[in-house]
Amino acid sequence: MPAPRRPLVVTADRDLLDDLLRLAAAGGAEVDVAPDPAAARARYPGACLVVVGADQAEACARARLPRRPRVIVVGRHSAMDATTWEFAEPLGAEHVAVLPAAETWVVEQFAARAEPDAGSRTIAVIGGRGGAGASMLAAGLATTAVRCGHRTLLVDADPLGGGLDLLLGWEDVTGLRWPGLSAADGRVDPPALLAALPQRGDLVLLSFDRDQLPGVPAEAMAATLDAARRGRDVIVADLPRQLDDAAVLALQAADRTLLVVPAELRAAASAARTAASIRVHCEDVAVVVRGPAPGKLRAREVAGALGLPLAGTLRPEPSLCEKVENGAAPCADGKGPLADLCRRLVDDLMRTGTVPA
Repeated sequence: MPAPRRPLVVTADRDLLDDLLRLAAAGGAEVDVAPDPAAARARYPGACLVVVGADQAEACARARLPRRPRVIVVGRHSAMDATTWEFAEPLGAEHVAVLPAAETWVVEQFAARAEPDAGSRTIAVIGGRGGAGASMLAAGLATTAVRCGHRTLLVDADPLGGGLDLLLGWEDVTGLRWPGLSAADGRVDPPALLAALPQRGDLVLLSFDRDQLPGVPAEAMAATLDAARRGRDVIVADLPRQLDDAAVLALQAADRTLLVVPAELRAAASAARTAASIRVHCEDVAVVVRGPAPGKLRAREVAGALGLPLAGTLRPEPSLCEKVENGAAPCADGKGPLADLCRRLVDDLMRTGTVPA
């Protein structure tokens, strides 16, 4: 199971670090420490809280670390000046805390993040090539998770994927789409954000407006993932093969990533490049092989060629395509090979957080 996401403290000031470690301990939180933005970058998007020392605020802003929710800048009164506030804004910092006056408040911020996410799990799905079937799998996982009793958010982060609202038959369901979140900078109320999205029962969807197909803003993705970790049991993210900043955030937050690959030699060769880029950001990556196999290429051979564990196979299912064309969501009835695979993957995700080989 992945380690709980911990607060990240970014400072090279030894005295300030001693103070922040003391305050974190008082709040019952274990923290990760980075002396500068270069050391912080890999852990920055996935940390449950980022505390930037006043000595590193300018460096972090100039390093263009992505705007994200739950960032605070902390320093002693003697080390603070007007530039501290100036560089806090590009980071999306919600507060600038001055010690020692703000010590009690800082302890409260650490204490609020001391408990790990209570069972929330995130799974990312990426196609090894265009038309691999990643969106169908993502939609199937989401509907299956709801059938299993889990509150679920399905995130459509691939603007060229055709639209998960169409796949679910939700094109007429009202609610906020990505363009409406384009100005989000993390200052959003998580319950209000989830309530504003299209939903039916325990399934909530964030997708694109077909009149506007912009890229997904990284800060909007960060705000969405934060809200979902607090209010959903399962988050399913359908991501593009060409990773943008938002997709990287989702991968870094994912407990697992599934790479969907057709059982074809050229598809496997193409997927190898995608797999290499995914592994930089997510440790737990497995492959789902989609049939048919014109050249009799076996699923385990595809997985072996990619150096990834085999999470499962997708068999041809003509009746599923017919149901989707008629407005039924994938796996809505819980029947068929895709539903069986999704049920196993969801059960395993919630039980262990690992993919069986």
